[in-house]
Amino acid sequence: MVPGKESVLVVDDDEHMLRLMRRVLELEGYSVATLTNGDSALATLDQTAPDLILLDVMMQGADGFTICRRIREFSRIPIIMVTAKGNNEEKVEGLTAGADDYVTKPFSAHELSARVRAVLRRSLRERPEPTFHCLDLAVDFARHRVEVGQQELKLTATEFRLLAHLARNAGNVLTPDQLLETVWGVGYMGEANLLQVNMTRLRRKLADNPKAPRYIFTKHGVGYTMPRE
Repeated sequence: MVPGKESVLVVDDDEHMLRLMRRVLELEGYSVATLTNGDSALATLDQTAPDLILLDVMMQGADGFTICRRIREFSRIPIIMVTAKGNNEEKVEGLTAGADDYVTKPFSAHELSARVRAVLRRSLRERPEPTFHCLDLAVDFARHRVEVGQQELKLTATEFRLLAHLARNAGNVLTPDQLLETVWGVGYMGEANLLQVNMTRLRRKLADNPKAPRYIFTKHGVGYTMPRE
């Protein structure tokens, strides 16, 4: 990404389509990064946040709908879904997953540019998502940033999604399967050890002693919860 330019992340496993979209957007003055699968996109978002994501629906591995839902658990980055079908059912599924708009292949350079401009324009007008506070812990959902005592913590994308989902549901107890489904996906339900390992790492980074917790509380036999602000 180039400092000073609006940035777009394009995720598509079609190399030809990637090159095409990159060229169109760079000619419009955007800084463009490209990836060929959704898991790489999630890992990238752990390090940097683009201004907009173009996300293909049909990809090897996790599809665009799944990746969109996972991104929405920790970020409000604008997302435009890219599809080769364009039927109403698929559009509804994408919008329900959290997409901001849809573009159907084949599309013209003019249409792609217009949709990107429109979504970015709308996102600038929207009110920023508030930051969650719990004692000296601050979770900035929009900027994908976590601070404890005004010191920024370096969390992985998974750790941030886990913390963000707990923060968004502060005051409610979330079961292990609810957390696994939201943070990792439906296929990971029942993987209690996976959740436990990541919860331990997250608590360690937060310096949150599970025997005397300040931020994340365990309800034995039920799940996990965070106190309301």
